[in-house]
Amino acid sequence: MSESSPFVLTPGTLGLGDLRALWRNPRPVVLDPACGAAIDAAAATVADVVRQGKRVYGVNTGFGSLARTTIDDTRLGELQRRLVRSHSAGVGAPLPPRVVRLILLLKVNALARGHSGVRRRVIDALLALLNAEAIPVIPAKGSVGASGDLAPLAHLAGVLLGDGQVDLNGTRLPAGEALTRVGLAPLDLAAKEGIALLNGTQVSTALALDGLFAGLDAFAAALAAGALSVDAMLGSDVPFDPRIQAVRGQPGQTAVARVLAAMLAGSGIRASHLTCDRVQDPYSLRCQPQVMGAALDVLESAAAMIAREANAVSDNPLVFPDTGDILSGGNFHAEPVAMAADMIAIAQAEVGALSERRIALLTDAHMSALPAFLIAEPGLNSGFMIAQVTAAALASENKGLAHPTSIDSLPTSANQEDHVSMATHGARRLGEIAWNTGHIVAIELLAGAQGVDLRHPLKTSPALCEVMAAVRARSAFVGQDRALAPDIAAIHDLVASGWFAERIQPNDAISLLK
Repeated sequence: MSESSPFVLTPGTLGLGDLRALWRNPRPVVLDPACGAAIDAAAATVADVVRQGKRVYGVNTGFGSLARTTIDDTRLGELQRRLVRSHSAGVGAPLPPRVVRLILLLKVNALARGHSGVRRRVIDALLALLNAEAIPVIPAKGSVGASGDLAPLAHLAGVLLGDGQVDLNGTRLPAGEALTRVGLAPLDLAAKEGIALLNGTQVSTALALDGLFAGLDAFAAALAAGALSVDAMLGSDVPFDPRIQAVRGQPGQTAVARVLAAMLAGSGIRASHLTCDRVQDPYSLRCQPQVMGAALDVLESAAAMIAREANAVSDNPLVFPDTGDILSGGNFHAEPVAMAADMIAIAQAEVGALSERRIALLTDAHMSALPAFLIAEPGLNSGFMIAQVTAAALASENKGLAHPTSIDSLPTSANQEDHVSMATHGARRLGEIAWNTGHIVAIELLAGAQGVDLRHPLKTSPALCEVMAAVRARSAFVGQDRALAPDIAAIHDLVASGWFAERIQPNDAISLLK
């Protein structure tokens, strides 16, 4: 974790920019002291309910279909502890540390708004884990995204009790030992604290944010790759004229066209064929504003939904200290995340599909007027032949992964939870789609750079010369056949670093990339 100044978290105010910065470059987090009164008031409201002997779901009852069972006051702490342990039933590989950090941050953000009824010490313990880089081991699978992300959040909560495992400084430890090393003791949960920790959409939301941010890195790189391919293909920049975009009025299309026009401005390659006899380019070149712009509009809409959820209080029941009410509802249902994840999946699949089509154009000598498969002595050399096949395989895989998950549901908990969102695996697959799309775009960047170099002595634009320099710093011109897998991996690392998002011009064109 960075040694920079702490990020001050005012509950309920996390912006996408904040979340993205903390996702990419973790730093210590401290709570705004002003939130303490709300936290204390909610905890006091729960304590008052217990003292008054009122029957309230999740405080002194069973859970799910067992909600009609009343629990004796002397066993309320045991009830919460057993809840956490019984729900720790996840399976699969652990979630990546960057995702678990987001889960911890989002859980703190929600609990600290003062509607969950937990004591400050619970929130402080979560913050201590986050700031010590003590990463709870959370199995990736086991949530249907309704009644909260119960199983994965139980594995998170279990660590606070001394159960489970923690990754600390690269070493996997029993939770009890890890707590000791970071100066914590296992918590004794009070009434409602277990269900507050387990209920909520923080796992689905963190996974969606992770996929969104990785996908935006790929999106930015795809804009650069698309511009590079236009120049390598001797394509036209006329389709990016602002007048064309204005008469349609789609904001994403207009923004993408601005970026593509700016990236191609000043290209010597473009100037060399202004009077050529080609009237139109293939759609994957010409219709980039329309396709990428539609994807951008969808991503912006989905991002807004997820940003709201990142600041939501989504456990159940909810505490309202101003009236003393504890109300049972359904904020744990992750349908907004599920639908947003489907939107992101479809948009990202299209970004990859369009990129793959441009790779196919570049490697087709009949379309590009470049050597077959972008290599000297084609036949003896195969050049980018199989790199394009890899891109096609990834694009096709994305089509299957992009199938909507929010339309699926299976009843759980003896039909008490009879409609669920499936948001968790819907959000989790976004990481794989972004990974696939990032690699497709990496292949296009290599192919586009090869095509531009084959146009020598003509030079591309100043903006694309910077892109070319970044690519060539990691991958030399392919003069004869060599294994391209290391080159693809190196350029994918560049894509995933956010380098392209930082260099989009004009810098006010696409605010979502900032």
